[in-house]
Amino acid sequence: MSNYYLVDDSLLPEAFGKVIEARKMIDNGEVKNVSEAVKTVGISRASYYKYKDYVYEVQQSSWQRKAVISFLLDHKSGILSQVLNAISNRGANILTINQNIPINNSASVVISLELSNIDSSIDDLINSISSIDGTNRVNLIAVE
Repeated sequence: MSNYYLVDDSLLPEAFGKVIEARKMIDNGEVKNVSEAVKTVGISRASYYKYKDYVYEVQQSSWQRKAVISFLLDHKSGILSQVLNAISNRGANILTINQNIPINNSASVVISLELSNIDSSIDDLINSISSIDGTNRVNLIAVE
């Protein structure tokens, strides 16, 4: 996870903490929608949408235990199997797989993983998936 840092919130812009607070309010059902959440915490909708997919609160008990990865697969036999083997070989456990039908010879796939027994970094896992011929646009969507 070379592009991720654990930083004390006192060093960060106040908006980051407010985005996390707004997301919690939405997730917990305390507010009906994003507009209500951002109004309650005192940030703009633009700030919320700008940072919502990039700032997370670290919880000691679950840090790096789950991840969501998305990628495109060429429409060729056996590529998904190779990806699943690469994930398994690194010690990650697959929780869910969502694959769409191929359009223009590419299928989008989203896999959620449990990482507590992974034997390398998440970056190594992503690089391993990226190196499989037929995988494209491999992205880490979220880490918990």
